[in-house]
Amino acid sequence: MNVLLIGSGGREHALAWKLAQSPALTKLYAAPGNPGIAHHAECVDIQANDHRGLIDFCLRNSIEFVVVGPEAPLVGGLADNLRTMGIPVFGPGRDAAQLEGSKGFTKDLCRREKIPTAGYVRVESIDGARAALADFGLPVVIKADGLAAGKGVTIAYSPEEGEEAVAALFDRKRGQAVIEEFLTGEEASLFVLTDGTTILPFGSAQDHKRVGDGDTGPNTGGMGAYSPAPVLSAALEKQAIEEIIRPTIDALARVGSPYSGVLYAGLMLTATGPKLIEYNVRFGDPECQTLMMRLEDDLLDLMLATAKGELADRDVPAFSSDTALTVVMAAKGYPATPETGGAIGGIAEAEASGARVFQAGTTQEGSDLVASGGRVLNVTALGATVAEAKAGTYRAIESIDFPTGFYRTDIGWREVERETV
Repeated sequence: MNVLLIGSGGREHALAWKLAQSPALTKLYAAPGNPGIAHHAECVDIQANDHRGLIDFCLRNSIEFVVVGPEAPLVGGLADNLRTMGIPVFGPGRDAAQLEGSKGFTKDLCRREKIPTAGYVRVESIDGARAALADFGLPVVIKADGLAAGKGVTIAYSPEEGEEAVAALFDRKRGQAVIEEFLTGEEASLFVLTDGTTILPFGSAQDHKRVGDGDTGPNTGGMGAYSPAPVLSAALEKQAIEEIIRPTIDALARVGSPYSGVLYAGLMLTATGPKLIEYNVRFGDPECQTLMMRLEDDLLDLMLATAKGELADRDVPAFSSDTALTVVMAAKGYPATPETGGAIGGIAEAEASGARVFQAGTTQEGSDLVASGGRVLNVTALGATVAEAKAGTYRAIESIDFPTGFYRTDIGWREVERETV
């Protein structure tokens, strides 16, 4: 089977690595890919937002299946356009992808379906936002309504921080925002595969969003993660699926927008049970890297079953009992203005220890691998415990030569502390 993978980040490198292991795969292409992905797929210079170019490539190269990695093409309707041309695809259509494309859409759906989530107000002007802020206590959560690459969220602890956040949002003319109640608890990520009817759990993870050690500094797209997340017990996972994910899938099916693909629920584990923070309509990044390291089933087979509506015939996917932990090596200046062009070495040495280095923001300049984005590498290792996985990951990092990069030194700290009690 000829497969086309859309995307160019660390998530897509992990997906390419896992897809390449499928016995059903004949040829894997990636558009546009990156130097790491090129070890597993033939990269083609077509951007993820070039729908016409991607469809033409599929038709010319007998592509039998497309896997869409990032959210923007899904929100833009790429999956719909591919299906119209008779090309099977893993990923939801435009209407269902509003779960990530519009925070307001999701919050309104939660209100209608009585799905546990934070109280909220949708606003369309800076004056409306200021008025809404006055109705919430502190801290308060301020979210851009559209796509923001994981960085469109501010938790304001003072009126001044709230004012600064809404001013920044409307200065960028985003047009809409959501003001939310602050939820207290611990965050966890839950993934499921669904074909619009059947829901199969697909692992859990815990991300580290803030840029600095001790969860300090601004939010990022993610500085590291580990899977599974023990804090999300089997009982809490079942509760989240029945009270949050199942009502969402059923609601979309009722309005003629069935959801097909992976659905990622960001959860807050409160004293009264799991509450939805937000949905993503694709694998998380860097959570995907940890899930792919643990997955023991054929990823391509699972994705095909999802696209064909055949999940009812499948068992829950099998994962290793080991923990996978990934640490993001970012370019200095991230998440503001990253320093690009820095040389990278030592990846082969890092992987000799058994870790995997998934490339995210890299490019090839002659014989040199250099940084080309904010999050550059995802160094990932397995271990029997979080502490062992953490030790393996940081041991691998010591082999990497990336002078213009930096990373957090405390990924997994919560669970490591719990393991020592």
